[in-house]
Amino acid sequence: MPHLVILYSGNLDREIDMTAVCRGLADAMLTVTDDDGKQVFPTGGTRVLAYPAPHFAIADGGAAAVAAGEAGDYGFAYLNLRMGRGRSEAVQRRAGDTIATAAKALFGPLLDKRRVGLTFQIDVGPEVYDAKFGNLHPLFQQGKN
Repeated sequence: MPHLVILYSGNLDREIDMTAVCRGLADAMLTVTDDDGKQVFPTGGTRVLAYPAPHFAIADGGAAAVAAGEAGDYGFAYLNLRMGRGRSEAVQRRAGDTIATAAKALFGPLLDKRRVGLTFQIDVGPEVYDAKFGNLHPLFQQGKN
């Protein structure tokens, strides 16, 4: 953990490099620090995943945009950050502000071209079951005790 999942309308694929958005958001997440200046999210646990929705209906289907003289092809992106418990509200807010700022910058050029609804939410535990295994984390633990 943390995992940031992006669900978005598939019509955005032709206009935005979602891999670059994922990398930019992951990089932003890795800059978040706590009150002592320590990195909040472990490098090896930070994940950003994006899934296009091939089927979607958004708002009025574009009628309002067409009436305003714009293209009626709406888009959306829903960003959901899931993080484990134990971080203060101030740290959670700092993480949210950092990620939201990065998302606004990364989606900015798209927003300049078309109508897109963006939502970002953060969810924090409680987990019913939480198992972590694999060999990625140790790569980033070298020199740490």
